[in-house]
Amino acid sequence: MMPSHGVRCLLMALLFSVILAACSNTETPAVPIIPASSTVPARGDSLVEGTIGEASTLIPLLATDSSSHAVAGQIYNGLVKYDKNLTIVGDLADSFDISKDGLTITFHLRKGVKWHDGAPLTAQDVLYTYKVTIDPKTPTAYAEDFKQVKSILAPDQYTIRVTYDSPFAPALASWGVNILPAHLLEGQDITKSPLARKPVGTGPYRFKEWVSGQKIVLEANEDYFEGRPYIDRYIYRIIPDSSTMYMELKAGAIDLMSLTPVQFARQTATKSFTSRFNKYRYPSSSYLYMGYNLRHPLFGDKRIRQAMTAAINKDELIQGVLFGMGQKAHGPIVPGRWAYNPAVKDIGYNPKHAAELLAQAGWKEKNGDGILVKGGKPFMFTILTNQGNLQRLMTAQIIQQRLRQVGIDVKIRIVEWAAFLKEFVNKGNFEVVLLAWGVSQDPDMYDIWHSSKNKPGELNFIGYNNPEVDRLMIEGRNTFDIEKRKWAYFRIQEIMADEQPYTFLYVPDSLPVVSSRIRGVEPAPAGIGHNQIRWYVPKNEQLYMP
Repeated sequence: MMPSHGVRCLLMALLFSVILAACSNTETPAVPIIPASSTVPARGDSLVEGTIGEASTLIPLLATDSSSHAVAGQIYNGLVKYDKNLTIVGDLADSFDISKDGLTITFHLRKGVKWHDGAPLTAQDVLYTYKVTIDPKTPTAYAEDFKQVKSILAPDQYTIRVTYDSPFAPALASWGVNILPAHLLEGQDITKSPLARKPVGTGPYRFKEWVSGQKIVLEANEDYFEGRPYIDRYIYRIIPDSSTMYMELKAGAIDLMSLTPVQFARQTATKSFTSRFNKYRYPSSSYLYMGYNLRHPLFGDKRIRQAMTAAINKDELIQGVLFGMGQKAHGPIVPGRWAYNPAVKDIGYNPKHAAELLAQAGWKEKNGDGILVKGGKPFMFTILTNQGNLQRLMTAQIIQQRLRQVGIDVKIRIVEWAAFLKEFVNKGNFEVVLLAWGVSQDPDMYDIWHSSKNKPGELNFIGYNNPEVDRLMIEGRNTFDIEKRKWAYFRIQEIMADEQPYTFLYVPDSLPVVSSRIRGVEPAPAGIGHNQIRWYVPKNEQLYMP
């Protein structure tokens, strides 16, 4: 689906908590109590963010999880980025030029940018990042965009010229990939680099400390090219349970987290809370899904997958889990995007139809417990999801009840985040997963759905393989014609609505909450995190001293 290639990498990563995500609408919080001193930006203090999952690596090229990319996003930069209005602008590139035929992009790097160890950023860093990404020895899920490059040249230390053989629609956005330091990595095995635990970037915050299972501490980069962040330290506290995290928020031990719908609707409406915190609500750029391991014999028949979807009441999930703060998902593109197909025929809630489909697939008889049997074997499987996300657990439990009504025995297994990725998802060691994808502004979905991306550690971990979708993915990315792209993605959504490789469940609203002592937060189409380096705490309200 997470975010430019770097931005897309972030949002396409396995998303367990959307905190500072892109959005299309905003809802301003209740009017907070703001001291007069709030109009005077000041340096100092710390911002503590609660996160359910722990980063796996701080070399973003090697990471497939949102925890890693969230931290790395503070440490590194791309050549381009999305601004607050979701327009692509320069980042490490001061400017860029695109040829009339759209096949050549020339990036003009900012001069004077320094890595956190003091070394200068040069074109060599961009060349290295490109080369290591396409190197077959690099275990990355993000090489495909760079494989479209015909040639890449550095006419001088501050210029990069990239040429493509044919039109490639995500080309400019793909250069949002985090640029890596060539002087620290070139000639080494990137998978064994100490930068995985002690990264060196160009971003607004420098790495300071990583205490496994507890926290990652970053410090303001005094030499940041856009200006030093006002807040001195950015601390990620790892709290693998949303209820515990909320208690820590109320106790003042963290400043920023993503609220659950029940917390947002039922537990945060008091004056004592709204005087201390500002809540925000807007549609997220992510969708929750139930993904079927298509290599498993139980899920090879699309009638089974269609039956599962027909047996699940999505409206019930939105009301019971999200308290109405979300909308139904019908496919891999969220509503409101230009590539979203409003005419796609989703499978509606219909238990009778589900039973008919199951019977057509050979599941007609039930045992004494009311569970369908075929060839003497009961219809049973396990939904696997990650620890600490109550919203997902509740979703799984409601699905469990609904599937039981049509004769399917579902177990639920909750696994710690790092083990969930390493031992189950990346290895394809699951029957069904309950997860979320973040989707980028560009509808390109090649890394998630193309049949070539189903190797261990890549993003098509369910093993989806459809030749027509493969062809349409390539057509959609290999043209600049917006109508041709739209047709390709509309057709992909129609195919997936029929095949149901996932049961697409819902698009939740983002519900971030920020301590009211943090000033400068500005809701925008890109969410609330776009101007984070300008967030500040007035001197008389600062809590954390150096």
